[in-house]
Amino acid sequence: MKKLLIIATFLILPFLGISQDIRGAWNGNLEVQAGRKILFIFKISGNENQLTTEIAIPSQGVKGLQSQSTSFEDGVLLIDASNLGFKFNGKWNVTSSTIEGSFQEGVNTVPLVLTKEAILEVKPNRPQEPIKPYPYHVEEVTFTNQKDKVTLAGTLTIPKLSQKKPPVVILISGSGPQDRDESFMTHKPFFVLSDYLTRRGIAVLRYDDRGFGESTGNFAEGTTADFATDVLSAIEFLKNHPQIDKSKIGLIGHSEGAIISPMVANQSIDVGFIVMLAGTGTTGKFVSYSQSIDSRNFPVPDQKQFEDYVKEAIDIASSEIETDSVKEDLTTFYQNSEMLKSLLPVDVNKEEFIQNLVTARTTPWIRYFYNYNPVDEIKKIKIPALALYGSKDTQVPPKYHLQQVKEALAASKSKNQEVVLLEGLNHIFQESKTGLTSEYAQLEQTFAPAALETIGDWIIKQTK
Repeated sequence: MKKLLIIATFLILPFLGISQDIRGAWNGNLEVQAGRKILFIFKISGNENQLTTEIAIPSQGVKGLQSQSTSFEDGVLLIDASNLGFKFNGKWNVTSSTIEGSFQEGVNTVPLVLTKEAILEVKPNRPQEPIKPYPYHVEEVTFTNQKDKVTLAGTLTIPKLSQKKPPVVILISGSGPQDRDESFMTHKPFFVLSDYLTRRGIAVLRYDDRGFGESTGNFAEGTTADFATDVLSAIEFLKNHPQIDKSKIGLIGHSEGAIISPMVANQSIDVGFIVMLAGTGTTGKFVSYSQSIDSRNFPVPDQKQFEDYVKEAIDIASSEIETDSVKEDLTTFYQNSEMLKSLLPVDVNKEEFIQNLVTARTTPWIRYFYNYNPVDEIKKIKIPALALYGSKDTQVPPKYHLQQVKEALAASKSKNQEVVLLEGLNHIFQESKTGLTSEYAQLEQTFAPAALETIGDWIIKQTK
């Protein structure tokens, strides 16, 4: 899931600095694999007493990320982006006018040199992205979550097919702050999906996550349950829209959005059907554990001990006791862990590292996610449901989740249910070779036609 993924996928984020005045745009290429580099752009602003940094990774479709703090003293630039899972420490080189430093993510440290030299950004080819004029109505909308006092901004696309009011679907994004297009790795899956469905006679509402894009609120303070209330607010908005058939409202959720959709369906009698794209079928504890084990990219002295170490850390972090007590227990665990000691580079501040690790494992979102099992909600649904998986998904591998979701649907009161495994597709439903996240941006395809057709055909059957 994207939120857990942004650290694992971007084992890569740099920063900047300069002699007298470090403000401005800096860039550097970080080698993430042998022979493969990713460009990072860092925009520093403010003054010597209060510097801020905005981070962009063009090839990943990432921009607007904010570091936790930035300092520049005695020629040394320090960017603390612990909130994003990394730090950059570099020293100004007067001769070369560069900042030579290192990027540290977890137990990995990678060299990174920043420069102010101009760069030429090449826009990747994305042939599936719609081009104006669109053969349907496009309406920029806002609606309010009264419970959390959040205003969501989005786009509603409505077919021009006939006088008959069309059915409508709400798109629910994956984890991490997402814009209405679910922009990720230079792709815009929700833009492509929305265009496809609207051309087939289905209205689509997609919106910026709270606290992101044009929406208000604080994303970092939200949980999966909080994000579900945003969807409920979207439903209320659509029920009052004059051009929408309010008796045919459905939900399409991707990744975390897929585990939000059954939750919302069980809270609203207005949801007529749900589509779950690459949704997990286990507790968040298991998701976190399996991702930590399967995605490990550094050597460990003993695999079994490493697995036990990860499991114990997650067990402590997911404890239902008060959060402050969890932080104390987790800090003690890491301080006494021989495994962590063996993994940390010699130049890493252990206490600071542990503090950042504890913070990451005890956010409101992750604490809720650990103990949420979507199959509990799936078993309660009474409406049609489609679950879709890609056979090469390495973020939500079908081997861990498909069967659990299938069994939960079978145990539900839904009389119309289907689970489909699409061969060769990755987590964001591209035709892929490896399924690895590093491949996403390299592919021209944004959304496999087979997946689009499967979703569209199924929805049309439910809304005839």
